[in-house]
Amino acid sequence: MPVSYRQIWMIAYPVMISLLMEHLVGMTDTAFLGRVGEVELGAAALAWVYYAAIFMLGFGFSIGAQILISRRNGEGNFAQIGPIFYQGSFFLLLLAGGMFWLSREFSAPILARIVQSPEVAAACVEFLDWRVYGFFFSALAVMFRAFYVGIAYTRVLTYASLVMVGLNVILAYAMIFGKWGFPVMGIGGAAIAASISEGAGLLFYVVFTWRRVDMKKYALDRFVRPSLHLIGRLLSLSSWTMAQYFLSLSAWFIFFLAIEHLGEQPLAVSNVVRNLSMMLMLAIWAFSATVSTLAGNFMGSGESERVLPSCLRIIKLCYMVMALPVLLLAVFPELFLRIYTSDAALVSASVPSLWVMAGSLVFAVPAYLLFSIISGAGNTRGAFLVEIAGLSAYMVYVCAVIFYSRAPTAVCWTADMAHYLVILALSVWYLKRTRWREREI
Repeated sequence: MPVSYRQIWMIAYPVMISLLMEHLVGMTDTAFLGRVGEVELGAAALAWVYYAAIFMLGFGFSIGAQILISRRNGEGNFAQIGPIFYQGSFFLLLLAGGMFWLSREFSAPILARIVQSPEVAAACVEFLDWRVYGFFFSALAVMFRAFYVGIAYTRVLTYASLVMVGLNVILAYAMIFGKWGFPVMGIGGAAIAASISEGAGLLFYVVFTWRRVDMKKYALDRFVRPSLHLIGRLLSLSSWTMAQYFLSLSAWFIFFLAIEHLGEQPLAVSNVVRNLSMMLMLAIWAFSATVSTLAGNFMGSGESERVLPSCLRIIKLCYMVMALPVLLLAVFPELFLRIYTSDAALVSASVPSLWVMAGSLVFAVPAYLLFSIISGAGNTRGAFLVEIAGLSAYMVYVCAVIFYSRAPTAVCWTADMAHYLVILALSVWYLKRTRWREREI
């Protein structure tokens, strides 16, 4: 029997709201920097994707931890959840330290060599010099997210995100434009504001968990020493999701890098469309996390037959949630585009790409949600291979339409559709042809 629509919604909507709040950090920066200039707007796109590609190593690890936590939660082995949380946190702090050092040392020379515009490259470096401090805050925050999503108590994600976004809006406005006694810091101010806001979100998680969670039930009241054995077990599951998320965001970075070679306006257009795309994708990602959580809990409780019917019900609900915003975006594109820029020429140039992006979401919904069963059931290696196939199709398409054909920006955005179709086809094949219901972790 599939899970009810109400149960799906109670898990998905807090995740959706939290993702929306987190997206507003980037949306706020884009809206503010769009008033500064095209160079800053384009550089923000490259810098955010560059940062996110590195961040996704940690996020991918937390997804593996989330899968394990949800399985243990479904089994009723609550005392095993605390050690998973702490060992994951140890590893992610070490990873954050390493990524911080590598970024500080090598980001500038790398960007100088691969970004065509010296002005855009310099602005990217200015952003990243401050933004990398956020690695340490986000490393621990994603483990709290893995814990709460894994035990299906997602409401707290909304509260933490509200704290983070509210502070970011205030600080970004003050630091970018030099308000309330702050100096005018431009794109550097956006990075500082985002890092401080992530720290505030982490502090909220710590206080909420200490005050509101049954620490004894989940063995969070017993601090443990680093265990190479348990970290190794987590890595055996998470290494594939780490690689998957890193390569996925790296493909986005290469897309924006390729677009940058077409000119500063196509890059600015793609940044604006990316922000609107991310806003629409939030619903898909929230329902995807719901599929993964339910798959892990059902597999842990021996009810694997409920996974696929529940996923099909989640796909229907996701389409219903997305229908109105996609329709409004398609009918009134200029209204939404003016959130990010007041440049009439840039707004006009962005409309065709926006329509292409919105149309591709028809395939994104079933692709992402069916794909989430694969990793949610514990086969992170299989999910990685499916993602690699999709990204390979994506990169071949990007090279063909941008580097070879130098196609218009709207045509370049059809690359997403190629990616979604490959993921969808392979996910359907996997669920029909393999014994995924029997997998143990």
